[in-house]
Amino acid sequence: MIHQFFSTLRNISLTISVLLLFLTSCNEDILEEKPLDFFSPENAFLTEEGVVQGITAIHERVRDAYYSFTKFGTMNWRAHGSDLGYVGESPLRTPNYINSYKDISPTRRYVVDTWNTGYQIIQMANVLIDKIQDLDAAVFENGEDGKNLYLGEARFFRAWQYRYLVSTYGDIPLLTEPVESAKADFVRDPVSAVHAQMEQDFEFAAEHLPNPGEEAAPGRITKGPAMHYLGEVYLEQGKAQEAVAVLTKVVDNFDYALMTDRFGNLLGNDVFGSGDAFFDLFGFENHNLPENTEDMWVIQVEPLIQGGGQISSAYIFGPRYFDLGLTPDGYESILGVKFDGRYTGYSDTLSRGTANVRGTSLVYYTIWQGDWDTDIRNAEHNIKRNYYYDNPESAYDGQKIDLSAYNPPRPNLLQDTTKILYPMHTKFLDPLNYFLQPNRAGGGITHKDWYALRFAETLLLRAEAFLGVGDPESAAADVNRVRNRAEATPVSVADIDIDYILDERARELYGEEWRLVTLRRVGKLLERTLKYNDNPANPGAGMEPHNVLWPIPQEQIDLNVDAEFAQNPGY
Repeated sequence: MIHQFFSTLRNISLTISVLLLFLTSCNEDILEEKPLDFFSPENAFLTEEGVVQGITAIHERVRDAYYSFTKFGTMNWRAHGSDLGYVGESPLRTPNYINSYKDISPTRRYVVDTWNTGYQIIQMANVLIDKIQDLDAAVFENGEDGKNLYLGEARFFRAWQYRYLVSTYGDIPLLTEPVESAKADFVRDPVSAVHAQMEQDFEFAAEHLPNPGEEAAPGRITKGPAMHYLGEVYLEQGKAQEAVAVLTKVVDNFDYALMTDRFGNLLGNDVFGSGDAFFDLFGFENHNLPENTEDMWVIQVEPLIQGGGQISSAYIFGPRYFDLGLTPDGYESILGVKFDGRYTGYSDTLSRGTANVRGTSLVYYTIWQGDWDTDIRNAEHNIKRNYYYDNPESAYDGQKIDLSAYNPPRPNLLQDTTKILYPMHTKFLDPLNYFLQPNRAGGGITHKDWYALRFAETLLLRAEAFLGVGDPESAAADVNRVRNRAEATPVSVADIDIDYILDERARELYGEEWRLVTLRRVGKLLERTLKYNDNPANPGAGMEPHNVLWPIPQEQIDLNVDAEFAQNPGY
């Protein structure tokens, strides 16, 4: 029943439905619902158990969006349209993702879905906040502290949603109360007002959420993430000193630490023949282990718990190696694993990728120069660069695939390097542990939890804050804590700048951080996309200055008939 209730809530968003507009003209008495035998905000949040259900529903909705292809937290936006990646499967044109900013428009699905999903979750948070505030503290086992804990978690999610929306669209409606009826007079509040509200929400959350390790269940929000994002919004507002102060509390006051020793469930069973602590961070069932001192907020998706799910990480980030075709001597290149007596053509370590996100040369080559053989994050078990023929009938069986060995040359070398073969970050794989689609070695579907926030990101964010207060020595020290774990050459104070930190984020957080948000925050999205997005069909992703912000969905403008709702310039 609670699931049905929140399914209904999902349809209440800033985008106004024609049906609601029609209903508002009817007699209000007729429309007044008196819920008796179904869940509604009026009767679902009257107890602490009901409030927990509401919090759980927000987590579920965030998880659903986090792993989607098009909604606000899609895996693709961690690379697409930035310095980090493009669609390798179809580098020329694709309607659903940003290969070229020339294709972006107010009616694109990802533009509309990002807006709607963000405001749907804000609506869920606002409904829950409103109802919790009305409850007597005696309803909660821990009284006022218990009440504020749930308020803090709901306010965290509201601010976290605004973080992405305000970065993506600029001035947007700032809603802090539930939208309870049709409304067609929204206005765009300034970015400064949204940031101020985010600051208040994250401050409240940081004060009232539990300390790390004291949360009610894995994945629940604690003070650590709230303080991290508070530091980030301080930086957005030019408050670098405040950012240093709050991020230092995260670093010094809790038991977070970078993992330096091997741990977890892969010990003694390294699929790629070797491993390290960085590799172990992404092992199945390793994210929530008590000994993992690096996790700060983990999206729960593993299937062996109630409500577990799946993520298409190998599908999104993996190359289409199975499309290679024949060996140079004319045999099938990849036989793969057997299922139902037949070879599938798919590897049980690589599963089935689609080249939906193909990294740039920056990701695979440029940032590793100088530490190619020493930085553990570039080791073969962390970035797979070598692929091998798999067919005993061929003289090439077991040999490394070498495209230059073909005579005559292969007909489409561009496709070979953007779609079929390119380096693969193994953090997106789950070798020998694919549960679904045995005829396709899992179909690219994995079931590992995913880091929404790791301690390494807090260190790199504090380094950025130290630069903001003119303290490059401390900035270099924080970056070097990350680099020392990676056994990489320490950066000198003379070389530390924001571009170095952005490169380090790519080395450490590729596929984890929301790159568009990061680059907009530091004012580098346009510059670095033009410089490093080397999509051979759309260099620089065809980006122009106005593309830093996405367009407002046209349906929002069209339905907002009672107030002016301007489009972003250039669209």
